[in-house]
Amino acid sequence: MSKEVFLCAISNISSGSCAEDCGFCTQSSKHHANIKRYKYKDINEIVEEAKKAKANGAVGFCLVTSGKGLDDKKLDFVCQSAIAVKKEVPQINLIACNGLANLEQLKTLKKAGVELYNHNLESSQNFYKTLCQTHSWKERYQTCLHVKEAGLKLVCGGIFGLGESEEDRASFLQSVKSLDPFTIPLNFFHPNSALPIKVNPMDEDDALKVIKQVRDEFPKTRLMVAGGREITFKTKQNKIFDVGANAIVIGNYLTTSGDQPCKDIEMIKKAGYEIALWKSCSS
Repeated sequence: MSKEVFLCAISNISSGSCAEDCGFCTQSSKHHANIKRYKYKDINEIVEEAKKAKANGAVGFCLVTSGKGLDDKKLDFVCQSAIAVKKEVPQINLIACNGLANLEQLKTLKKAGVELYNHNLESSQNFYKTLCQTHSWKERYQTCLHVKEAGLKLVCGGIFGLGESEEDRASFLQSVKSLDPFTIPLNFFHPNSALPIKVNPMDEDDALKVIKQVRDEFPKTRLMVAGGREITFKTKQNKIFDVGANAIVIGNYLTTSGDQPCKDIEMIKKAGYEIALWKSCSS
């Protein structure tokens, strides 16, 4: 296993305006969570966030929108944002995460400079039915197929600690394997009193076992520990690299705060790892 750790940052460019009922997501308007809500973030602000991400060593920058998927207006906004970021920060890999998308929409994103598309399966097909009723797991899987057909690198993972069984986890990993993604984000459920899912954060050691399980299934794929890292692993965050993770999200998440990037970088170096340098994913 390489001693490099890849850093990625995210920008919540459209927050809290989602009509879906995903039980794990505070951006659903059905749950009335106490979060910041705005239709579209100022593009200049997005560019400044990308510059800060690059200065902190991030090789990836993800443009995230709330909602079921893309429509013409949202697609145009994401493209404008992508073009503006690429103009000012050319040496960063642009990721889009905008929900369900068809082939033509994804091709349009690629033309705007997006190199990767993140769309998570979240959990197994069977368990997902208990998490969301407003759209299907099959729709999510189809979007992932469109991503690859459009010539974008696929970023596809899920959330652990939602109450899923070991069988659900195994089924989920087999579905992800069938998609052969470039990166697999591993999120760990961050409880919120407004959400219908009432479970405690995963035990640190159990969460480390999950990462090792995924690494064993995907020996060469980039594994990125994303949401829930701080509350799940607490004082054992440095251990995630020893069991197979080789990428993390730095800075804030969609509706929750993360550690200061300098703190994460110090933690990585103290653990004996190096920060990976930028290399374009478009080639």
